[in-house]
Amino acid sequence: MDRKLTGTPPAIRLPDGAIDTQCHMYLPGFPALPGGPGNPPDPLPTPDMYLQMADWIGISRVVVTQGNAQQGDNSCLLACLAQLADRARGVAVIDRETTQTELDRLSAAGVVGARIMDLPGGAIGLEQLEEVDAKAAAQGWVLAVQFDGSDILDHEPRLAALKSNWILDHHGKFFKGVTPDSPQADALRRLIDGGRCWYKLAGCYESSLTVGPEYADIAAMTRMIAGHASDRLIWGTNWPHNLAKSIAEYPDDAALTDTVLGWLDEDTMIRTVRDTPAALFGF
Repeated sequence: MDRKLTGTPPAIRLPDGAIDTQCHMYLPGFPALPGGPGNPPDPLPTPDMYLQMADWIGISRVVVTQGNAQQGDNSCLLACLAQLADRARGVAVIDRETTQTELDRLSAAGVVGARIMDLPGGAIGLEQLEEVDAKAAAQGWVLAVQFDGSDILDHEPRLAALKSNWILDHHGKFFKGVTPDSPQADALRRLIDGGRCWYKLAGCYESSLTVGPEYADIAAMTRMIAGHASDRLIWGTNWPHNLAKSIAEYPDDAALTDTVLGWLDEDTMIRTVRDTPAALFGF
């Protein structure tokens, strides 16, 4: 995989202190575990490679999410956080069996969140939502929740009852499609109005039914949420774009940044890439 790491910067200039809230990183020596996908194709997308890309895009700080390849073993994540030091925070995988000692160890290493990934390859799904939420809330962590957003009406009561501040991941992944006036969008607005829900702009190409380069369906939802609650948006690159299986499928990060952040006015963009995630993730 030829991952482009530099080039012409985005036309949209990110503010100083910009935060990428969605990426994965890998280091040698951490094999993929049963239940998840394999590690990304070589060259392994390491923290050093990420920092080259971040310098190109204008990113200062980063939230690294535990990759599905390592399932519930957070060792690779912690090694990446140690290499990145104060510029990074982490979102780990925990479950109902995770001890307080382990939670404290993760917090000390820079972990500030837990991941629910209720899609193929995910380590912990919605079956443990309440148990993981209770541990995250007690630890002062956020909860990143990913599922097929087409089913959000079925899950709304459980999501509304979460104790943690939580993030609806990856534009909600409405795989069956969604519009700003759909019942699913109504549910999302209600959840945001509940006071604990944030909406992450990352990986629009994974669920858009209108496809790129405009991703008009995702753009419409983003503009709707920006108009409804502009302080509830966060943004991420989704680097290293693990669903891309060929060089032809691999997105240009500068062009993608311009596309997604171009859906926002400048003040909302600055909040989305710096102020809101800085508070949410404890930078």
